[in-house]
Amino acid sequence: MMVPMTARRGLFVAPFDPLADPRVIGDLAAAAEAAGWDGFFVWDHLQYGDRITAIADVWTCCAAVAMRTERLLFGPMVTPLARRRPQVLARQAASLAVLSGGRFVLGLGLGDDGLEEFSAFGDETTPKVRGAMLDEGLQVLTSLLTGASTDHDGAHYAARDVRFRPAPPVPIWLAGRLGNRAPLRRAAGHDGFFVIGLEGPDDLDRVAAELREHAPAPGFDLVVDLRPEQEPDEWTDRGASWVLTRIGPFDLDLDEVRRIIDAGP
Repeated sequence: MMVPMTARRGLFVAPFDPLADPRVIGDLAAAAEAAGWDGFFVWDHLQYGDRITAIADVWTCCAAVAMRTERLLFGPMVTPLARRRPQVLARQAASLAVLSGGRFVLGLGLGDDGLEEFSAFGDETTPKVRGAMLDEGLQVLTSLLTGASTDHDGAHYAARDVRFRPAPPVPIWLAGRLGNRAPLRRAAGHDGFFVIGLEGPDDLDRVAAELREHAPAPGFDLVVDLRPEQEPDEWTDRGASWVLTRIGPFDLDLDEVRRIIDAGP
């Protein structure tokens, strides 16, 4: 069992409909910090089915969070790297790390085309191909963020003899569904695993055992998200180092969101 020294509590916020305004997101992040939350993580989507009519840009929201807070960790949770250029993403991540004084966390994953978020825009829809793009993009992205000389000419991305100025360290959390070994293996080589599709706390024993096979570095984070009515203790007792309270995606009421946030972790 992976038992964290201190489990932290965060919010996992869909910037949809009444929250589809970076000013509102900034207000909510400031309230979250005042209420004692440790993190504020924002969904990254371009569309989310017919029930959602407005979505705010995740990077603008992250900038608002950076400017309105002093302590919170924050970031996109998660960005599908396959639909982005890793060199552009590196500049965005580095800028947010500087803007926030090193509080930015970069959440990455494959994404899901179940709501035609990729196919609607002509992006790659095959999960295996997106996985290859994620792995290759991570090589370019991490090299650029650390200031290493990057000379990459792969199947999907190219960066020829490029060196960026190193940014403040940017932790990278990889997302994946329970039982999918490729995302877990990918995450173990970085800073955290945001595990999706857990049915109960006992599932964390299985995740922790599989992670130990890949020997993640000390300080590795195991991240879960729960509905507001779920109790976090049994999850932290089973090894979660971050427990996020999910806000969204549907039928968001701003007053209720504020009530959840103001109640604190």
